[in-house]
Amino acid sequence: MPELDILQIQDILPHRYPLLLVDRILELEDTRVVGIKNVTATEPHFLGHFPEYPVMPGVLIVETMAQVAGVLVLSQIPERKSKVVFLTTIEEAKFRRPVMPGDQLRVEMTVISKSMTRAKMKGAATVNGQLVAEATVMCVLRDKQTSPAA
Repeated sequence: MPELDILQIQDILPHRYPLLLVDRILELEDTRVVGIKNVTATEPHFLGHFPEYPVMPGVLIVETMAQVAGVLVLSQIPERKSKVVFLTTIEEAKFRRPVMPGDQLRVEMTVISKSMTRAKMKGAATVNGQLVAEATVMCVLRDKQTSPAA
């Protein structure tokens, strides 16, 4: 079960600041991955969501879950530099409590089904052992084009 630091994650995921939301991978197996997102007050979304009561938007929690899942999917593909992963489905997303600056979001994702071009994964996000969100996400793997519209 290898642990991955931010440089290794950047070698796998195409995301970069401010949208790279995975700081560390704690566990990486064939069908399961655990990642960490350190939530900090300096993140740009906290300027408007909400300045007097900063709460991490639920959509970014789900994006964090999808990125953790993406580390698993892309880490298993040797030609990943020529591929891109698109989030296609979010199912059964539930948010249990706010995530705020200072929290450490722990995301665990498990494969439900997988083929050469798609993966469906179920996951949960916790802070200090308390469930804050859960969702099932599906992604597809495509060859990179010269432009996104191609």
